[in-house]
Amino acid sequence: MKTRLTTVFLMLMVCLMAMGKKKSNAQELWPDGTPIVTWFNDTSRVDVSTLGKRYVVTDYGVKNYSEQVQTKELQAVIDRCAQEGGGVVVIPRGFVVSGSLFFKPGTHLKIEENGELRGSDRIRDFKLVKTRMEGQTLNYFAALVNADGCDGFTITGPGTINGNGQAYWEEFWIRRKFNKDCTNLEAMRPRNVYISHSKNVTVQDVRIINSPFWTNHLYKCERVRYLGCYIFAPTDNVTPIDPKQGAPSSDAIDLDACQDVLVSGCFMNVCDDAVVLKGGKGTWADKDPDNGPCERIMVSDCTYGKVHGCLTLGSESIHDRNVILRRCYVHNANRVLWLKMRPDTPQHYEYVRVEDLTGDCFSFLVVRPWTQFFKSGDRDDMPLSKCNNIMIRNIQMDCKNFFDVGRSDKFQMTAFSFENIKVTDKKQAFNPSLIDGCVVKNVVINGEKKD
Repeated sequence: MKTRLTTVFLMLMVCLMAMGKKKSNAQELWPDGTPIVTWFNDTSRVDVSTLGKRYVVTDYGVKNYSEQVQTKELQAVIDRCAQEGGGVVVIPRGFVVSGSLFFKPGTHLKIEENGELRGSDRIRDFKLVKTRMEGQTLNYFAALVNADGCDGFTITGPGTINGNGQAYWEEFWIRRKFNKDCTNLEAMRPRNVYISHSKNVTVQDVRIINSPFWTNHLYKCERVRYLGCYIFAPTDNVTPIDPKQGAPSSDAIDLDACQDVLVSGCFMNVCDDAVVLKGGKGTWADKDPDNGPCERIMVSDCTYGKVHGCLTLGSESIHDRNVILRRCYVHNANRVLWLKMRPDTPQHYEYVRVEDLTGDCFSFLVVRPWTQFFKSGDRDDMPLSKCNNIMIRNIQMDCKNFFDVGRSDKFQMTAFSFENIKVTDKKQAFNPSLIDGCVVKNVVINGEKKD
């Protein structure tokens, strides 16, 4: 009898293990039901030693620990690296100051521990080029680190890219005080990192801080990984004009018409939105070939400090699809999921999933019109903007306003779902009837079940 029980027990264990293995090996799916390829589970670091010869900049005439702006000398090292077949441009311990640098195919950037690539605080040191800014293709200032058409490009730490933005922030707030309608582009500021038209990009274990403008901007890139990065800009006390003001428009990561992006294990604290999906703006934005959708974007296992929005779709977006924010801790964010709806732009946000989040925030979900600096144009066939198939599940957070949603004749909201939610909510404005076809399952707000 004992032998039979042992046999049955072993068989049961084998079955349970098989079931568990089958479950663990189950194909993960995007919100629209298509498979998530295994690439999105790959957080292994690039082995810098496999990328070619090291070009330590101080071995080629660049002065360390110098306040001198050495753009020309640093660019010469990058150019030499490219001409000699590629390799890794290394910023050693210490700091060097530069204006806009342009990496070439086959070149990479490594900043060693306690090393710093510091941006010049004079806009004259940044080249005026054709680039992308705020959903437009235009002439504007290049970033500190630029890489165009650089497949396989890597930026590695553990050192720092420091935008040195203090002077730019102060000038911005002076301009804004003089002219409250001053736009971002009128206050001339460079970005920290701009990568465009590139595939298989990895930015890993690097500190990217104090950007004068957007911190990281990627345009028409595919298969990009941000792994273990520390992205920071101050959120207050950057100018004596108003101590409440922080580093303006210092977005952590702007994805502009990009596909297949993984942001994993990063810390983000900036004075604007954190991960932002962009792709174009304006009444005819969907007809402009320079614009495009963002698709298959995953943000996972990240920690958020103070940000305006953890995951923001807009304000310059035309189509965002298959977006996941999961397994993140949020502290003191203004908003978690923010869907910015521009009345002057046809927009479609669909198949977005936010899951397994903990922490605290002011607003969790925000869907409202976004009218800053918008310009309505004439278009007889202007499509109605849409938000559909938005899933929020497995959330435990303290919120001031969990549900900050308003209807509008400019956009339509359908097929949202809220599942396994346990939050505190001071505003108590949860009203799923504002959304057509909204599903509510096991939602508990302030201890009261809502479904």
